[in-house]
Amino acid sequence: MGTSARHPEFYFAALKKIFSPQLKIPMNNFAKPEVLPIVKTRKRAILQFLLLLLSFSSITAFALNVPDHPTGRVTDLTGTLSSQEIASLDHKLDTFERATTNQIAVLLIPSLEGDPLEDYSIRLAEKWKIGQKGRNNGVILLVVKNDRKIRIEVGYGLEGALPDGLAGAITRDEIAPRFRNGQFYQGVDAGTNAIMSAIRGEYKPAKQKTAYSISVNWNWPGILIFVVFLILNLMDWIRRRRQYHSGGSGGWSSGGGFFGGGGFWGSSDGGFSGGGGDFGGGGSSGDW
Repeated sequence: MGTSARHPEFYFAALKKIFSPQLKIPMNNFAKPEVLPIVKTRKRAILQFLLLLLSFSSITAFALNVPDHPTGRVTDLTGTLSSQEIASLDHKLDTFERATTNQIAVLLIPSLEGDPLEDYSIRLAEKWKIGQKGRNNGVILLVVKNDRKIRIEVGYGLEGALPDGLAGAITRDEIAPRFRNGQFYQGVDAGTNAIMSAIRGEYKPAKQKTAYSISVNWNWPGILIFVVFLILNLMDWIRRRRQYHSGGSGGWSSGGGFFGGGGFWGSSDGGFSGGGGDFGGGGSSGDW
C-alpha cells in the first residue's frame, strides 16, 4: 500500500505489555472486590488497543495502489486519449523540459475508489519523483475521470511560480470547463499550456467571480471507530478522577492510556527525497 504503517513489532510489544504475566490473579480470587477492577481494566485496555488498531487499519489498508513510474510524460489508464493525442502532449512536455529543465507529468485514472484525492496525489509524487533532485522542479496533473476530480501537485521549487491560488485558477478556468464539455484532450492540453506559462511567469488568470472550493473526502468508518476510542478514554479518565477524589485507587495507572509517551502518533511533513523532486503538498484540487 502507498501509506506508511507501524512495524509489526510495535504492535507485538503493545500486546505483550497488555498480556503481561506479571499480573497473576488466582482463579479463586476473581470474586474479590479488589480484583474485579483490575480484570475490567485489563479487558478495557485490550478493547481500546483493538479499536485503535482497527481505526488506523481502515484508513491505510485500503489505499489505492499508485502505478509504477511511467516511461512517458503522459499516462492514461482510462483509455480516453488517443495515441496521437498522447504523443502530441508528450512531445510538448519533452520540449518544455529540454528548454527549462522543469518536468511536468500527466496521469488519468478511472477512480480513487474512496481514497482521498490529496493523499493519493502526494503518494503519486513520492513514487514518481517528478522533477530534478535539489531543484524540486516537478508538476503533476492528476485527472480522476469517473470521480470528476482534478489535482495539480506542485514541487517545492516551483511553489513560488505556481502557488496554490494560481494552480486553482488553471484548474477552474482552463481544465474544468473543457472537461464539462467532454473535451478531455483539450482540457489537458490547455491545462499543461497554462502550467508552462505560469512557470515562465506569463500566465494571467481570469478575474475570479467566486471563491474556489476544495473538495474533501472523509474516511467515515475510520473516523467513527476513532471517536468511539476517544469516548472510551474519556469515560475511563472521568471514572479515575472520581475514584481519586473519593479516595479510591482504581486499577488504571498507565499515565494516560495509549496517548501517554507519544502513543501511536508520528510526524509527517508530506515530502520525499532520493533521486527526484521534492513535494510538500503544494497545489490545488477541484472538480468539474
